[in-house]
Amino acid sequence: MNTPISITAIASISALGNSPKHIWEGYLNNKHHFTTKTVSKQPVVVAQIPPDVLKDIEILKQSDPKYKSLDHSVLYAIYTSRKAVKQAGWQSTDHFGVNIGSSRGATTLFEKYYDAFLENNKAETLSSPTTTLGNIASWVAHDLQTNGPEISHSITCSTALHAMLNGIAWINAGMCSKFLVGGSEAPLTPFTIAQMQALKIYTKQNTNFPCRALDFNKTKNTMVLGEGAAMVCLEAGRPTNALATISGYGYATEVLKHNISISSDAKCFQKSMKMALGNINPDEVDAIVMHAPGTIKGDLSEFKAVEKIFCNKRPFLTTNKWKIGHTFGASGTLNIELAVFMLQYQKCIGVPYIDNPKPPKKLNHILVNAVGFGGNAVSILLSK
Repeated sequence: MNTPISITAIASISALGNSPKHIWEGYLNNKHHFTTKTVSKQPVVVAQIPPDVLKDIEILKQSDPKYKSLDHSVLYAIYTSRKAVKQAGWQSTDHFGVNIGSSRGATTLFEKYYDAFLENNKAETLSSPTTTLGNIASWVAHDLQTNGPEISHSITCSTALHAMLNGIAWINAGMCSKFLVGGSEAPLTPFTIAQMQALKIYTKQNTNFPCRALDFNKTKNTMVLGEGAAMVCLEAGRPTNALATISGYGYATEVLKHNISISSDAKCFQKSMKMALGNINPDEVDAIVMHAPGTIKGDLSEFKAVEKIFCNKRPFLTTNKWKIGHTFGASGTLNIELAVFMLQYQKCIGVPYIDNPKPPKKLNHILVNAVGFGGNAVSILLSK
């Protein structure tokens, strides 16, 4: 790290809710936050935004005539960005940067517009501008009235942590002192769910734990889709309101052997975790918030990578996907949020159906992982 970089605010919405108090309370219990949604006349397990939070999103949507035509992925981003910036005490005159990504983007609108095109053989007027990938960050920058740099991208499920890498790079380069980074996803649509089912990775069970992320003995894939967004405020230095410090970062990409391939021991994660550790002894890492999507190969390969890097002392392992599902491009910063909570409250949040080493008495360093299709891995080391 060239310049100390701190996290000064985090705001999110997910199946856990939208307030830090409710989110942390949700993490403290051993219950998942899944519901059942009828998709193509079949019940599907999903992780939805709670109804009371959706009321806030509807109020936001009706607050500006221009917002009425926006997809939920954009509205979730605007909503959480407002909360994060307010929490950090930023002003538009600070000219902070914005980098927000999404794996799927405006899924609901895209499917709606495409259905209308098939029916009428004519595209609707706003079908292009409201579904482009740059839609999310540009609308957030417009809403917050910042004149800083504004970036959108999709690097599948590691998108949010790649946004964090960009923010770190801009700050280290001295081109910006503050950056808003994160991801937003609203993927609970018929075609998106059908795509995951076609890959044979979606859960077919509706038990006590429909998603069994980090269960290395499972014999079936158990991924569950969730919707949500999480935004993080990054600042140069160590201000008094810092929630955590970014003490390392790493990234790597594997050579593709298949469209969704990852090596059996996740070489991409081995490289990204090793890079993130830098000169820190692996034994000093107290916990890892795993990517762990709930698939057999995905979970096990990441675990094998952890074994390779942390051969002397395995850190405490956890994930939030058994509770809030896989939120694709937003999952990385939702993982960051969990890590920051654990550092703040000095409490490990475990996974109820797996065995773990005894939680450490003190949490000083937590590693956060994310990876997307094709082995686009990112690891971020957070310190108290």
